Amino acid sequence: MSESGPDRRGAWVRRALAIVAGAAAAFAHPPWGFLPGLLGYALLLWLADRAATLRSAFFRGWLAGCGYFAVSIWWLAEPFYVDAKEQGWMAPFAVIIVAAGMALFWACAVLAYRALAAKGVRRLLLFAGALAGFEWLRGHILTGFPWDLPGETWKAGSAPSQAAALVSAYGLTWLTLAIAAAPAVIREGWRGRLTVAAAVLALAGLYIFGTLRLAGAPPIDPRAPWVRVVQADVKQESKYDPALFNSIVTRYVALTSRPSARTPDIVVWPEGAVPAALDEYLAPNTWTRQAILGALQPGQTLLVGGYRYGDADANPPVIFNSLAVVHSTGDELAIQGVYDKFRLVPFGEFMPLDSLAGQLGIKAMVHVGDGFTPGPRPRPLRLAGLPTVQPLICYESLYPGFTREGASVTGLRAAWIVNISNDAWFGTTSGPWQHLNMASYRGIEEGLPIVRATPTGVSAVIDAFGRIAPGARLGQGAFGVIDAPLPPALQPTLFDKIGDLPFLIMMLVSLVGTSLSSRSSLPFMGRDRPRSGQGGEVPITPSAGDVSDSPTLTASPSVPPHKGEGGFSSP
Repeated sequence: MSESGPDRRGAWVRRALAIVAGAAAAFAHPPWGFLPGLLGYALLLWLADRAATLRSAFFRGWLAGCGYFAVSIWWLAEPFYVDAKEQGWMAPFAVIIVAAGMALFWACAVLAYRALAAKGVRRLLLFAGALAGFEWLRGHILTGFPWDLPGETWKAGSAPSQAAALVSAYGLTWLTLAIAAAPAVIREGWRGRLTVAAAVLALAGLYIFGTLRLAGAPPIDPRAPWVRVVQADVKQESKYDPALFNSIVTRYVALTSRPSARTPDIVVWPEGAVPAALDEYLAPNTWTRQAILGALQPGQTLLVGGYRYGDADANPPVIFNSLAVVHSTGDELAIQGVYDKFRLVPFGEFMPLDSLAGQLGIKAMVHVGDGFTPGPRPRPLRLAGLPTVQPLICYESLYPGFTREGASVTGLRAAWIVNISNDAWFGTTSGPWQHLNMASYRGIEEGLPIVRATPTGVSAVIDAFGRIAPGARLGQGAFGVIDAPLPPALQPTLFDKIGDLPFLIMMLVSLVGTSLSSRSSLPFMGRDRPRSGQGGEVPITPSAGDVSDSPTLTASPSVPPHKGEGGFSSP
């Protein structure tokens, strides 16, 4: 049966509402911080409940995901404009393809939720578990891309964000979804009202716990080492102009040697600070090495990001994206350690399915070349006379648990995290601010301060609670340095001790809640076929407000329309 005019209009309205739901949830994230947008999850749950078929549920979840990721990753177009003549045309396609691909995780989450078809208010737990579970998968499948997890909606350093110290960003994702989606069941009698009240209490609990945790922050140790973060405001396109090489080095050297009331113990340059291999510009008898030696005071340690050759004669050559620890003795520079980036950026630092991509011409089109070689799993570096540090390069700071894993492998817990990143690729978009917020969550989870250096902003010194130290931030387009004492590390957090166990318990709660809830019989399209002698499929008229997004809706006559308890209706 074809949809009538009102039904067709209603289907388009629900599609639009699905996009609005996802976009609203994305705008709740920093830097926008429109927290009422969290109600987009309640709208998505409402739409999922009223999907008449599994296909409709999948499509609504996908549309919501498209709205969410279109807002969250629109900055992805910016890197293509660095070489606009060659790559600018790819910018809109990159955003569309990545957003649509990431949205498949949301589509599968809503599909799983609707397929399990739990009834009553307990389905809220199923919804939170399904979407949180697929967000975890988004952070792990094919190296993962956990950009803007729902749990990272809360501004890092705020009271609600402190729960990440207990349950990580993934556990906070489950909590955020359960709380934000609760209004969808408020009209389901006293159970619905009680559920919303419980969500309000849970939200209050996040604020109370976070406020108490922040109130117990320790003071800065007067003996703490001082850190200088250098932000030279070097645009990405400038690095491809050989004529500007000398001026780039000069900018970093001048900022490094800038006088200060207290000589910094540690100087941090960002990822890819100098557009040359570390092996080349730190080689003996080069003017660049001598310039850096002259800028550093005796006893100072420089942490600098750049690429280096592991085996330049190999075919293809082995190249790492690295952080080097360079110590000045006054007369010479000594390389005291190297960290090689473990989690590389797909299509940016390496090409997935490299040989196939080369044959299809994709590799040449995106100009990845042979790419980088991943280093070993993250582990901390010892610094002579200074606190042990865990380096995280660029978007390694998106992944919960890298620092914890490094400590478990080596038996050595870092005292701080250094995150060097080349956010110049993001231009002046929202990307650097989003990246800052997500990176700060790694400090909350581990109870460790973070020093973050970027070439164009946003650079900052962040305490173990995810808060930016007073006066310790350089925004986009700023040229200068941050001089600040290293904030103190806290005792190991619950997440540091037991990892994702709390998140696993939350997922089990979702499953148990689903099993305790009775199941409704849902006549999804194509699921129930007529038995012999019953004839063919006949049209079904959905319940009010429950219209499929598909043009036609049929099911076996052996399954009558059913209206479940608590207002959960099925066609």
